[in-house]
This record gives sequence, structure tokens and C-alpha cells, in this order.
Amino acid sequence: MSEPAHEASGAPAAHEDGAGRIGRGPGRLLLSLYGVFTVAAVSRSLVQMITKFHDAPLAYVLSAVAGLVYAVITVALWRGGEAARRVALVCCSAELAGVLAVGTFTLVDPSAFPDATVWSDFGIGYLFLPLLLPVAGLLWLRRSARPQQP
Repeated sequence: MSEPAHEASGAPAAHEDGAGRIGRGPGRLLLSLYGVFTVAAVSRSLVQMITKFHDAPLAYVLSAVAGLVYAVITVALWRGGEAARRVALVCCSAELAGVLAVGTFTLVDPSAFPDATVWSDFGIGYLFLPLLLPVAGLLWLRRSARPQQP
């Protein structure tokens, strides 16, 4: 029998209780999407902060924060295990709160954000995926914490 991929890579092994499988199955899709969002949000915010920070500093910093949250979730999904699951839960919850707060704020007072963030208008610039991803992530993390039925 071959050893699990996580053990071969030096990462913690999957646990029998299911907590180690957060980056497997449907978690792989989440892992991939969070990886893409990490690159998109961080690179966009870096370019904006370097080229036109004075135009909308809050928006660009919020996009950078979103990118960092995505990066932490990506790593947590990749590592697996109970501690990583807890980190991913906290980050997905913070992400959802951020999307809801910034999305609401950009609708109520559009002048507060002269340029869009990743979370503006609930992520409309990213096809609402910034709103859907944390919900899907929270549901998956909850489901993956349950013991597998034989």
C-alpha cells in the first residue's frame, strides 16, 4: 500500500476522523479557486498600490487583505488536519464578514470607495465568487469535519 500524498510531502497525514481531508474531493475545487483568487487579488492590489495608491488607498489595501486571507485559506486547505481546518474556518468567516461589510458599504455609500475592491458590490467584478466562496468553504469545512460513514 502506498503512503498518502500528504505524508510523502512532509505535511500532516490525513486523519481517520475526516479532518485531514479538507483539501480532497470537493475541497480540491475550493483549493484551486482560492489559489486563483490569491494570485488575482494580490497581484491586482500590488499593481494598484504601486501605480495609483493615492487614488483609493482603502480599496487597494482591502484588496491586498482579501488576497492574504485567500492565501491563508489556500494553505490551510492544502495542509489539512484539524488545526488547518480551524484556521480555514476562522478565515472563511472573516472573509464572509468582509464581503458582506464592504459589499453593503459600497452600495450604501459608493463615494467611500473611489475604486473597486475584490469585495465591492459583493464581488460583482469577480462574478460574485468572493461572496459564494466563503459560504461554500464554510459548508465544506463543516461537512469534512464529520466522521466518514463506513
